[in-house]
Amino acid sequence: MSSPFVHYSLENNVVTLRLDRPERRNAIAEVSDCEDLAAALRQAQESRASCIVLTGAGSAFCAGGSLQAIHQRQGIADATDGAVDTRASYRRGVQRAIEALWECELPMIAAINGPAIGLGLDLACLCDIRLASEKASFASSFIRLGLIPGDGGAWILPRIIGLSAASELILTGDSIDPAAAKALGLVSRVLPAESLLPEALAMAQRIAANPAKTLRLSKRLLREGQQQRLSDVLQLSAAFQALAHETEDHREAVEAALAKRAPQFTGR
Repeated sequence: MSSPFVHYSLENNVVTLRLDRPERRNAIAEVSDCEDLAAALRQAQESRASCIVLTGAGSAFCAGGSLQAIHQRQGIADATDGAVDTRASYRRGVQRAIEALWECELPMIAAINGPAIGLGLDLACLCDIRLASEKASFASSFIRLGLIPGDGGAWILPRIIGLSAASELILTGDSIDPAAAKALGLVSRVLPAESLLPEALAMAQRIAANPAKTLRLSKRLLREGQQQRLSDVLQLSAAFQALAHETEDHREAVEAALAKRAPQFTGR
């Protein structure tokens, strides 16, 4: 049996997920690659972790879908019986991975160490925070292959950089460098290659130091806030705040602040 597509490690309440096919620039070729990513996300959520760092092995973050699989119309682009099979393949493979990323309760940092192309760009966009190496590049290049963003990129990208900028990237297929990505708000920081993962892990530790339950509630509120009216988000905020007030970590945080000491959170 081949090794999993996603390498999983847990240290100090932070999970690192590394896309682990450097020989193909971490391109996604098989439905099993998508299943590995979804399974790793489930494992992280069921662990004691409070934050996830997603990165790539080798020189690329993720080169998108495998050109070989697309050319042969196999794997994630299975077309044994034409369009019906292709649609089913996207729904059970790529789109399930996308849904797993979107539904993940833990805060996620993308440490974009190299090219994030097509599907790879959309994987990064589904993380909450994106940090880029100076060696990174970004493209929503489906159009160059005569394809559309089949993984939800037409929904994801405009919510990050706005409709005009997203339309430009999707309709031209152009690649942009880290400086342009930062100017668009696609990434929040650009770092030297050797500093990228250490900085991402340090940020993850700062996040994971906060109360675990309210981290998950805060992330869910941010996600829901992208889709709902203010009045709906206010209702949800009141409900989530009521839950937060009942946690032991909230009480510990208040007592620690009053006593001017460091809090000791338990995740309860």
